[in-house]
Amino acid sequence: MEYPIRINKYLRDMGLASRREADKLVEDGLVFINGKCAKNGELIKEKDSVELKGINKKYQYFAYYKPRGIPTQDLPGKKSVITEWKMKGLYPIGRLDKDSEGLLLLTNDGRFAREVLSQDSKYEKEYVAVVKEPLRPGIVQIFQKGMETKDFGKLLPAKAQILTKTRLRIILNEGKKHQIRVMLNDLSYTITSLRRVRIGRIEIGTMKPGETRPLDIKY
Repeated sequence: MEYPIRINKYLRDMGLASRREADKLVEDGLVFINGKCAKNGELIKEKDSVELKGINKKYQYFAYYKPRGIPTQDLPGKKSVITEWKMKGLYPIGRLDKDSEGLLLLTNDGRFAREVLSQDSKYEKEYVAVVKEPLRPGIVQIFQKGMETKDFGKLLPAKAQILTKTRLRIILNEGKKHQIRVMLNDLSYTITSLRRVRIGRIEIGTMKPGETRPLDIKY
């Protein structure tokens, strides 16, 4: 999530409401920023505290295996499985680009979404990438030191393990847009497959593309 961000978009991205619902919650005086009643159009900064009051909500958590070819975000005039989840009040935490597949978490709990999107190692993200070119041993050290990229500049250190001559395991504590694709592209690798297999302790396991399973998340 990029800050500053409008309050209605923040509530939507945190899985708490649609933009229209968020505007209504603000108008009804149920949204507070740093203890003060929010106003529509107000901008949220990264360290701001946002609270909803007077709402009793049953929180839900799901793991979903997003197939390759399905976008996480809504596209104009097109509906996807993700759109159907959103109609039920559940929102994906973060994104997987259209050409990637794997584990995606869905929830209506903004607290949980905020934790997963943080850089806390408790919710590190694990991926398996397949490339066309043979992997060079030095890639592990490059990732561990914190890679310098054209698009993002200096990145946080990442763990990497070469599984086969063309398969690489990557573990990130940050999640910039298309980050792994940018990293491997800068190193002159061509990705043929990218799959997220774990978020924190939640693993994709034996799930197949398109499958969903409920999660037992407790605070």
